[in-house]
Amino acid sequence: MLISSCKTVSKIVLQHCSASNIFYNFNKTRMLRYSKSIEKNNTFNSLIKMIEVLDTEDRCREYLEELRWGDEPICPHCGCQRTNHYKLNQKGRFKGLYKCKDCRERFTVKVGTMFEGSHISLNKWFIAIYIFSSHKKGISSAQLHKDINVTQKTAWYMLSRIRHSFRVKSIMKFDGATQVDESFVGGKNMKKPKERRIKNTQGRSTKTKTVVFGLLSNGIVTTDIIPNTKGKTLKAVIKEMVEEGSIVVSDGWVGYSGLHKEYDHKRIAHNKGQFVKDEFHTNSIEGFWSLLKRGILGIYHSASPKHLQKYCDEFAFRYNTRNHKEGDRFNLALLGADERLMYEELIA
Repeated sequence: MLISSCKTVSKIVLQHCSASNIFYNFNKTRMLRYSKSIEKNNTFNSLIKMIEVLDTEDRCREYLEELRWGDEPICPHCGCQRTNHYKLNQKGRFKGLYKCKDCRERFTVKVGTMFEGSHISLNKWFIAIYIFSSHKKGISSAQLHKDINVTQKTAWYMLSRIRHSFRVKSIMKFDGATQVDESFVGGKNMKKPKERRIKNTQGRSTKTKTVVFGLLSNGIVTTDIIPNTKGKTLKAVIKEMVEEGSIVVSDGWVGYSGLHKEYDHKRIAHNKGQFVKDEFHTNSIEGFWSLLKRGILGIYHSASPKHLQKYCDEFAFRYNTRNHKEGDRFNLALLGADERLMYEELIA
């Protein structure tokens, strides 16, 4: 597990200090230096180019080391960052195994990442990440396992790890005009045989549907699975994510009543045919819900409540990096892979 210090391996932090940009802060001692190469990297403008350049396991490892460490490997055990860690040979040659000069523990660039403990080659991992991050609606495990020649179960596990890496690690509070909205995912009750249908599931019922709450400001979206749409629940999330005194734009749902006490609340009465009030609307967050639902229905067909947050994180990542080039998004996905999701956690 990577330690939480200024010398930890990079973490993506989405900030929304500007209306036009997403700012990615990496490891404060090293990775900020490499953000320039991420922004200007035109190396992998296509999957074919990436495969041509990173055609061996060693080249993939070296690319990951350069992206995460630069020229100073970071020990994930103690945080020591230096150029002269011991390099250990395996079967007569160096394969990326280091020994820390401070704590004497052995490590590779994979330790503490989603690649740790995986028997899948980095080459296949990189192809999967590139395809997954560049496709607008994602890719199913049924298709990925054919593309990279692994079992469907392995492909599903890989995609779950990648989705886990897409989540927003840390986000500053929104301080601009913030659109908020709740959406209901799942619950196709009418498609079930008549004898299996659950009664009274229409509208905002949560008997068969999962509630997802979204906030969008300055082109950045974040989502949370919530148990219900009561005012207490919605306001708690807004209070945590939005600076007090900021503009909050919502529809006319009763759960948003009382926001005017702490925020400049702009309420759009959709039930009265109102969709824009002055210059404020909720069209952007509603557009994101459309992308999310079309992606889940068209590619994955359904998403269980247990794993729905990961699918939301996946589509939020694509939305938040929609103006980035494919190579940039690929690099950001690699930089975000700083936590290992265990199979036991996934199926628990």
